Amino acid sequence: SSLRKIRVYTQDKSLTGKSSNYIYVEVLETGNGQGSPVYTDTTRVAYRGRLIPTVTYTDGYVFDQTYIGDFDWHTAGMADLTPPTLVDGFSTALMNMHCGDHWRVHIPYQIGYGMTVHNTIPAYSDLVFEIALLDFWHPGESRPKFRARELRKEN
Repeated sequence: SSLRKIRVYTQDKSLTGKSSNYIYVEVLETGNGQGSPVYTDTTRVAYRGRLIPTVTYTDGYVFDQTYIGDFDWHTAGMADLTPPTLVDGFSTALMNMHCGDHWRVHIPYQIGYGMTVHNTIPAYSDLVFEIALLDFWHPGESRPKFRARELRKEN
């Protein structure tokens, strides 16, 4: 896997930034898709969100996920998400991914949920998301409902 540092999309690229202006990406798998989603697109993704590891949760407490166990393109549940509905760190990752990419993304709390509690996520929590981008499309376009078994037939 390779490591990348990507400036959050809301930051002026001409300014030197603090570490909290960036997401930190471990590329687990590189896709061969062309282009990346833009802010107004809809994305079809599998993801698992965790808090950073602790003594109690050595892999990090899982607060949300679309799949159980190890990630597998053929069995993972998918969700259709739009960047405006997501925290800035997650949106930044999506808008830099290509179809078929599978990343582990480290998001500083400032571009996550910040100083507020969100469901089971405490305030000031750095987040770690594993994100796999299956597809994306522009407003006005649509895709059929995703069924994992259809993907299995193709391969």
